[in-house]
Amino acid sequence: MAPSAIDIRSPFQQEFVDPNDLRMTFSLAMSAMYKKEVPLYGDLIKIVQSVNDETLKKSTDPKITAMRNGDLASERLEFERHGAIRLGTPHELQTVRRIFAVIGMYPVGYYDLSPAGLPMHATCFRPTTPAALSRNPFRVFTTLLRPDLLKDAQSKDLALELLTKRNIFSPELIELLNVAERQNYRLRPIEASTFVRESMKTFGWRPIAAASKDVYRKLKDEHPILADVACFQSAHINHLTPRTLDIAAAQERMRMEGLRVKERIEGPPPRMCPVLLRQTSFLALEESTHFPGEGGLEEGCHKARFGEIEERGAAVTERGRFLYDELLNEAMRQISACPRSVDTSQKDKILFNTFARFPDDWDELRRQALVYFDYYLGASAKGATIPPSPSVEDLVARGVLAAVPITYEDFLPMSAAGIFQSNLGNDTKIIDGAATSFPDHFGFQQALGCAVADLDTVYAMAQDASLRRCALELGMAEDALL
Repeated sequence: MAPSAIDIRSPFQQEFVDPNDLRMTFSLAMSAMYKKEVPLYGDLIKIVQSVNDETLKKSTDPKITAMRNGDLASERLEFERHGAIRLGTPHELQTVRRIFAVIGMYPVGYYDLSPAGLPMHATCFRPTTPAALSRNPFRVFTTLLRPDLLKDAQSKDLALELLTKRNIFSPELIELLNVAERQNYRLRPIEASTFVRESMKTFGWRPIAAASKDVYRKLKDEHPILADVACFQSAHINHLTPRTLDIAAAQERMRMEGLRVKERIEGPPPRMCPVLLRQTSFLALEESTHFPGEGGLEEGCHKARFGEIEERGAAVTERGRFLYDELLNEAMRQISACPRSVDTSQKDKILFNTFARFPDDWDELRRQALVYFDYYLGASAKGATIPPSPSVEDLVARGVLAAVPITYEDFLPMSAAGIFQSNLGNDTKIIDGAATSFPDHFGFQQALGCAVADLDTVYAMAQDASLRRCALELGMAEDALL
């Protein structure tokens, strides 16, 4: 059939849509919807694309150089986004899990936000294989309210009453999820089009609240994030984040364009070899809202949605994360001991100096197994003599193998919490025991209805798969380099 021909087969004769293609369609639809709802998002995209173009031209970072030379797909930058949603009940979480499964996204990692005083825990829905990530790395940071951690009993009861009554999923979407599950989480083109349209209703902004103005104020006084979770009729996307290759340059450009930018960048300090994740944003916008009342709708406003950008570094190993956490805790202790007169630049300097103990050289990071790498055949691979028991380091040194760091595809809990707090304009803790962790990994998985994949396992599998591929290409046993 020619590409321009009309497909006259019935929907039941058509081929299933590739989940990677459907994920692209889904993420583009969400981006278009969010740009319409938050026009400043369009300005943010232009800033990030401009900074990325400049960085690709001048950077010496091997991962960016690989993008420039075409060794890695730089196209993903144009489409790369992460969204964030806040859910209120296990039913909502399980249904969202079903939605994302249709577009090839699965729960990876458990995040406890209670140390920041937030009664929430979360996971990241995302693709999990290198091939799927290269097609479209869309990810959604998904939080679930934890009513058991709320201090105020009245606020808890009000929130649960609202959440029990609401339904954020259309009947058409639920029916399509049932169809997809009967078809091994696949949809045909006509089904996929309706699926995307109905899904956007779940994640779009609805300006008429589900709560009265008095109830909204009560929950907002407890904490704005509680009002945002419970008082509205959708799980509205509260930000949609593009990836920048130079977050400092992007932040400065945002200031120059007149955006109200956060005071500091969240995450690790700037490095020659960036690791994990750095984030910043412009502050949340006030949006017109109508609240139901006895005399009809009352006008009001709500503030929750904002414009975030991120810079993604390398994925660290368990050993690398242990060192990162150790240095971060040490820096935070020093910063917390500073007098109030110490400004942000001095605090950033403390963080930078403390992280001097984290190697800032790709070869050293690889030798110390602090970062995960993707291996491929190097310039000297053709005709190379391979010893009986080769070491990866020896093959890299000889140019038989080359390596680039694997991109960190996930999130930093405290960085996410910092973004939440700063954009809601309220540092009030709504659970007891600020700076105390109350993780409930098992409870989250029960609410989700399935296990959450371990971050390190996902990255280790990707690294091992690249070594197996290289071994086969060198004519060796598949596990010879593991």
